[in-house]
Amino acid sequence: MSHSAKVNDFIEQFKKESEQLVRETFPQKVLEIDELFKQVKAQSPRDLEQAVNIPYPEPLDAVDENDSSEPNQKKRKMEVDTNNHSSTITGTRVLVFPGGAVPYNKNVHSYCEKTKPLMRGLMEHANMVRMWINFLIPKIEDGNNFGVSIQEDVVAEARQVESEASSYLDQVTRYYLQRARIISKIAKYPHIEDYRQSIKEFDERQMLNLQNAILEMRNHYASLHDIIMKNIDKIKVPRSANAHNMY
Repeated sequence: MSHSAKVNDFIEQFKKESEQLVRETFPQKVLEIDELFKQVKAQSPRDLEQAVNIPYPEPLDAVDENDSSEPNQKKRKMEVDTNNHSSTITGTRVLVFPGGAVPYNKNVHSYCEKTKPLMRGLMEHANMVRMWINFLIPKIEDGNNFGVSIQEDVVAEARQVESEASSYLDQVTRYYLQRARIISKIAKYPHIEDYRQSIKEFDERQMLNLQNAILEMRNHYASLHDIIMKNIDKIKVPRSANAHNMY
């Protein structure tokens, strides 16, 4: 069999798999993601609370300024320039955490791990839909292009879904990076309560972001399934004699 024939066989098989994906897998994904959405929505702020494993510093009056047992220890200090009316605060130099590693938020992490495969799956499925319809687009001719315009609209929708799914994955990556930055601030300035509170707020915000991403993924599967099935005849045979309006 020639390479051209093999490619044609691949395209025909790809068309069958993609149509089956839209007809059967998309409705399953809608129900699966909707169940996860209900789980995330049921989470309360108290469920997300996790202590930061960074101890508070000893009060300054408990530190013996004349203690020479640790001559290399660097203490926090504040330098005030009375002439320029400005101050410079130097935080604690962090060499090791006394309590060991600072863990990620286990609850948020658990839902991130449940959501990431769905995000990757949505990207792959949207890409398959896009390629499937591209294979169905007929050669360019004058007139009778209403069906082709329907195909192009669905391709544009699938491309947008693929892009948004990618942005959801980027959002998860940014969450861990930004959370680590706040943790480093707590390690350097352990006496500032606002940094500790910001971690709680940040974790709650991430759960809201996950909730929104899960909701959007469910809606993307539902809308793609709906628009394709309503116009399946025009998508598969865009230049048939019958003219049907797109929903």
